[in-house]
Amino acid sequence: MTGAMDWPAALRLAVRLGLTPHAFWQLSLAEWRALTGGAAPSLDRAALDALLQRYPDPSS
Repeated sequence: MTGAMDWPAALRLAVRLGLTPHAFWQLSLAEWRALTGGAAPSLDRAALDALLQRYPDPSS
């Protein structure tokens, strides 16, 4: 995947799987991948770097 994560699409998939938005956000990445069978796109390095720039970790 290139670019940013398609969060609306991920949430729509979660709803189709029967998850509430709250339950979706409580999942770990490993749990999400297990539920979707890897169907959900993952972040590439460029997308991760973009997220880190947009939402810097104040503890680091």
